Amino acid sequence: MTMPPEESGSWTGGGVPPDAEVRSRVGETLAAAAHGADDPHAVPRALCAACVRLLPVTGASVSISGGKGVRVTWCASDRVAARLAELQYTVGDGPCQTALDEGAPILAADLTRGSDARRWPIFAHEAVGLGVRAVFSLPLGVSGAAIGTLDLYSHQVGGLAEPDLRTALWVRDAVTFALMNLQTAERGDHGGAEEDTDAETENEVASWVAASEADHTEVYQAVGMVMVQLDVDPEQALDRLRARAYADGRTVTQVAREVLTRRLNFRPEAYGGEPAASSGEDGERAGGDEGRDAGDEGRDGER
Repeated sequence: MTMPPEESGSWTGGGVPPDAEVRSRVGETLAAAAHGADDPHAVPRALCAACVRLLPVTGASVSISGGKGVRVTWCASDRVAARLAELQYTVGDGPCQTALDEGAPILAADLTRGSDARRWPIFAHEAVGLGVRAVFSLPLGVSGAAIGTLDLYSHQVGGLAEPDLRTALWVRDAVTFALMNLQTAERGDHGGAEEDTDAETENEVASWVAASEADHTEVYQAVGMVMVQLDVDPEQALDRLRARAYADGRTVTQVAREVLTRRLNFRPEAYGGEPAASSGEDGERAGGDEGRDAGDEGRDGER
């Protein structure tokens, strides 16, 4: 279900409006999570975990869009949330992609049957296999330009009640603000000397954004190599990467790294077979690749 823009209400009672109290709680919870992280690189995961505490959901992730067809997981509260985000990227479909395309919240309350299961059949089937029954994707960004999504999932079938949806939208706004600030910090747009300490902290945290952008670069480079190997356009090359990743049960980023290290190429064999893989792909991976794969798993755990 696509949600229409939120209508503003009015408060006629005395004291602090209930909405203001919730807004304050959202801000305080996310700020406490960020400041309570032991290491700046743990901040993204802490923010996702805080989103789960604020809402009646099982897990949360934030994905950053890197242009048409390319995005990367910035943080995830748990491994299922990370796998769910990668799944949508790998199959190129799902509530997250629809939220990006439409620039509006997408609430998939029942992936086991009905319209939601029919709308994203491959994604729904795989998500249910992970134990996910409902997904809520909220676009991040300002002025209608989506820079990513906040994706929430639940093990239970059912939508978000109106108060919970309003809270989710405020969480979305807070995460958008955090991302915009971090990206500004990464560019070095700081204030005066009195802000130096905060700026240093923001720069450390912003390295997570830089790492995410590195993942974008790997996929872009791999797309370029597949374009040359198969003489196809960028979208077709990305589709081939996605198909290979889905068939192998891996992520697009992992397959892209195989292409970049020349362990996998998509040139047809002499008699028109499947894409050829260089020798050693089916055997033990070299120590360097094992280290990269371990790093991937570690990042998935942090996201």
